[in-house]
Amino acid sequence: MASEAEKEEETVCVTGANGFIGTWLVKTLLDNNYTSINATVFPGSDSSHLFALPGAGDANLRVFEADVLDSGAVSRAVEGCKGVFHVASPCTLEDPVDPEKELILPAVQGTLNVLEAAKRFGVRRVVVTSSISAIVPNPGWKGKVFDETSWTDLEYCKSRKKWYPVSKTLAEKAAWEFAEKHGVDVVAIHPATCLGPLMQPYLNASCAVLQQLLQGSKDTQEYHWLGAVPVKDVAKAQVLLFESPAASGRYLCTNGIYQFGDFAERVSKLFPEFPVHS
Repeated sequence: MASEAEKEEETVCVTGANGFIGTWLVKTLLDNNYTSINATVFPGSDSSHLFALPGAGDANLRVFEADVLDSGAVSRAVEGCKGVFHVASPCTLEDPVDPEKELILPAVQGTLNVLEAAKRFGVRRVVVTSSISAIVPNPGWKGKVFDETSWTDLEYCKSRKKWYPVSKTLAEKAAWEFAEKHGVDVVAIHPATCLGPLMQPYLNASCAVLQQLLQGSKDTQEYHWLGAVPVKDVAKAQVLLFESPAASGRYLCTNGIYQFGDFAERVSKLFPEFPVHS
């Protein structure tokens, strides 16, 4: 585990720091006495809420505008860091017009740009935020426990135009290939649908799923499998994976994996006052 002195001396970088998971991660790092954080945000996006976090200030939190497809901007944020938490990856509930440009390229090339910078500047470890979407859906996995050998069926997802799982699967596979080829220490975490208090000033995709359910959406999502996990637990797990020397490989962070209808039924029982269709 990292000592307090190491936390105070070492700089870490969080990509996509002003998003839902990213904001919680920055908060968790500050709560754990990290005193030098480089936060990347998409150019032009709002990052002011990061400085409202307890303990945040100009002395310990530096914001870098960096599109992950801009390798130069990514390098400037990663330079001097001993750890990188790669969170940034496009996620939307809307069907993309151009899946390759809107989702796949930023996810895959963005990850490679981060890892290239990590290699160049001697980063000790990169914690890649993958997704449960890189593990399921996979209809051929019936009857087997989902574990670190499980991967989403790309052809199945493409046939149903489920492009986000495609983007996360291809990005993570590219990360492992790069790590093996160049000797970069990578650990991957696979959160399920992250839920919890919003600290960013907009609704993110995972919380929008819950909002739509509570508003009475009747979309059965018959091909949709998911779990749920408190976002604060995901942030804590990311820090733990960075600090634990023995950590390696892929880590699933969820309370289980369920068909969407089962998830909706659980939500209806928790919130009977809302018109949840299950």
